[in-house]
Amino acid sequence: MFTSALRQGFRRVANNTTTAQRGFATVGAKVAKSDNARKALVAGAGLTLAVAALQQREDNKTQNLFGNKKAVKAVEDKFGTYWPRNIMILFGPPGAGKGTHGPKIEDMLGIPQLSTGDMLRAAVSAGTEVGKKAEAIMKAGGLVSDDIVIGIIRDRIQEEDCKFGFILDGFPRTLAQAKALDKMLADEGACVTKVVELEVPDSVLEERITGRWIHKSSGRSYHVKYAPPKSMKLDASLKPIPETMTDDATGEPLMQRKDDTAAALTKRLQSYHGETVPILAHYKPNGVVRAVNANQGMDGVWGEILASLQRKA
Repeated sequence: MFTSALRQGFRRVANNTTTAQRGFATVGAKVAKSDNARKALVAGAGLTLAVAALQQREDNKTQNLFGNKKAVKAVEDKFGTYWPRNIMILFGPPGAGKGTHGPKIEDMLGIPQLSTGDMLRAAVSAGTEVGKKAEAIMKAGGLVSDDIVIGIIRDRIQEEDCKFGFILDGFPRTLAQAKALDKMLADEGACVTKVVELEVPDSVLEERITGRWIHKSSGRSYHVKYAPPKSMKLDASLKPIPETMTDDATGEPLMQRKDDTAAALTKRLQSYHGETVPILAHYKPNGVVRAVNANQGMDGVWGEILASLQRKA
């Protein structure tokens, strides 16, 4: 009965805003009254996405969306009670494809991918209390503590785009950080709902890493063999000419990271395996860890990622 009402609401969204108001009012009533609301809401996971899409279509004029912004929030809050925030951690060794598939996951789920480095720089730039502490430590040549990083994450996930969840990339790196993250999320009434690990044999990663080029501002990743930019030209020795390596979307120059070398990769892999295995073991009892074979074509990897992201009722 609930699912039928939800589908009816979706059809009305496609027609016009006025009828969408009645459709989602029906859904809200079912949410409030159903004795089996949890299972019903599992079937109706698209509600928040439909609301968000309609808000965008109406130029984010939420005050006019259904005529009552408070009513919309009430339905969203009720939905969130039974369908917790989608909090995902993306793991993978250097060259596994996080830079390729992370943005696709972000677009599909409609939640932001958060990098600790980006969050740290943003907090320092914004002059937040935690950002000031981090800046002082970095200026003194020290390492930012786990407590400060957790504080930066706590501040960031209060922002509107994290309302329905977020993806962590590059954190946690240690078991201690994972436990600190769990505690912080528990204080927020949330928890990690999915851990996805992109698996690639170490022997395959060297070719991937040494041929990788990055668009710094967006994080888009290219490879001279597997995913070259459209602009790439080769010299007489069949190596890419640096001046021709530009981003497909913006035309801006691409770069190679200083640690994208065979020698650096060996050390990075030792560190990754030593740190990641205990974290995966920490989350496995919760039933949230999914391994993806990333040593295959991009379509195959993406198919496994999609399967790993499906919730279980």
